[in-house]
Amino acid sequence: MTRNRITPVEAYEPPYYAAVFTTVRTQGPSGYGETDARMEELVKDIPGYLGMDHTQTPGGLGIAVGYFRDADALTEWRTNAEHEHRVAQKRGQAQWYESCTPHVAKVERSHGFVRARDPRSPTAG
Repeated sequence: MTRNRITPVEAYEPPYYAAVFTTVRTQGPSGYGETDARMEELVKDIPGYLGMDHTQTPGGLGIAVGYFRDADALTEWRTNAEHEHRVAQKRGQAQWYESCTPHVAKVERSHGFVRARDPRSPTAG
């Protein structure tokens, strides 16, 4: 059996920016998955984009954190030249979210570790 390994975004050398979005989803969000996948595809093309972590609880609470090298990269994403991000935001307000709260922070300290894995483990690799 193959398992997907969960890998968070690595710790980068500060300073950089984190855009944290906490959301509560509505029931039956039609088209959400496709739009979410498209937004992840678009943000990867932004110079200075570092990665994204996200999670969703069964009850509908979502947390997504996008990491950006500088404020210009974050601004580029927020104002996305293709305007698809703006369209997605409006659709989210109208259909997909009961609430959405964005937080933007400058990261001043960052560190991390990865536990060494036993290469003999059946889940290694």
